Amino acid sequence: MTDDKKEMEILKPYPPLGLLYLSAWLEKYEVPHDVYDTTFRDRTSHRKYLEENQPDILGIYSNLITKPEIVHLIKFIKSNKNLQNTMIVLGGPDITYNIEPYLDVGADILVIGEGEQTFLEIIQNFKNGKIENIGEIQGIAYKLEDNQISKTHPRQKLKMDALPFPNRHKIDIHQYLDLWKKSHGKNSISVSTQRGCPYTCKWCSTAVYGQSYRRMPANKVADELSHIVHVYHPDLIWFVDDVFTVSHVWLENFRDELRHRNIKIQYECITRADRLNAEVIKILKETGCYRVWIGAESGSQTILDAMDRRVDAIQVQKMILEAKDQGIQTGTFIMLGYPGETEDDILKTLDHLKNANPDIFTITTAYPIKGTALYNETQSTHTRVSWESSTDREIDFARMYPKAYYAYASHYISNKMKLYNLQRSETNKLALSIKLSVKILLFRSAMYYYRFRPSLF
Repeated sequence: MTDDKKEMEILKPYPPLGLLYLSAWLEKYEVPHDVYDTTFRDRTSHRKYLEENQPDILGIYSNLITKPEIVHLIKFIKSNKNLQNTMIVLGGPDITYNIEPYLDVGADILVIGEGEQTFLEIIQNFKNGKIENIGEIQGIAYKLEDNQISKTHPRQKLKMDALPFPNRHKIDIHQYLDLWKKSHGKNSISVSTQRGCPYTCKWCSTAVYGQSYRRMPANKVADELSHIVHVYHPDLIWFVDDVFTVSHVWLENFRDELRHRNIKIQYECITRADRLNAEVIKILKETGCYRVWIGAESGSQTILDAMDRRVDAIQVQKMILEAKDQGIQTGTFIMLGYPGETEDDILKTLDHLKNANPDIFTITTAYPIKGTALYNETQSTHTRVSWESSTDREIDFARMYPKAYYAYASHYISNKMKLYNLQRSETNKLALSIKLSVKILLFRSAMYYYRFRPSLF
């Protein structure tokens, strides 16, 4: 995080749950290991740690954001004479559809999909600097002696109740809690209760867990929350699940478990409007939900259908308003620049935000993640980027307007919503209204300029 300017601005880091689950699985089978958390360290610290410890096996988590730094680290290890015998094992969501480039850059073994059982077997079969019976380990990819790539059979997914709690004690979690408290007045701990997502949004990656749905039993989630509350005393919980209310039966069981144990902790979560209703929102409130993020992406039904979101824009608005009526803060996500999106669609999104008026919203410009339907559908128009030094976020594709248009559209929408809420407030400040109006005019003019400029993607 210390090398990431954006993260240093936000200052809302969470521990690496994926690695902490791996650690817990290894501990379950009494495998000695260390967890090196890079969040509060820089590149120099990483290198020093590796040179001092010279691990036999180094497991690294790679995602869309961290890929360039991971590539840099792999090259450093492979070029360092003190680390020549370190076996590099990579896992994470960026691995599944980038097998060849990761192996070409120097990774020894790639873990495809869930890593707990696979990484354990890799360690158990490691002898004299090699992995015995490597071809029998499911869920991996590696290079053969002739440089050809071998990919073993996929591994069967774990049952969630078999997972131990993530090994939070393996890292200095108080660094996270203290930074949160200092920067935001309250601190937060992340918790995962499910793996996979049964929905088919075209821009969303399911590279690790697939298009599936598995859930930790509600009583076990309550066990974990009880442990967290009594050991770490956080102010908030952040449920990282893709659709927290996907199962209403599970949610009811979760409520009953919290009541039975008298667990009271505020949390925020993400869900979909079609998995909400007044009663479900009531249960969220009863269980401590103080903020719910309800995915929208667009206010245009045409674009929602193109995304295969399978949700109604009006329903999203209704559920945001219902949650607000029941005293829960609301957040939503907006995506601009999806293929086929016109300025009329963008203006519908602005109207959508005004009608729902969530407490918070974020805006991103659509980008194609490898392995998704959006990537496949736009691939023929992708710009070329260096795989090693860039991420999928930097790939552009043919859109209705140049990419710069959407940056200005994002600012336009944000400032229109600020002005909209300012005009509705009892403390309408004239100077601020004028300032916002001028910014809106400038952003709208820029949109107009780029709308009629040829797209140079």
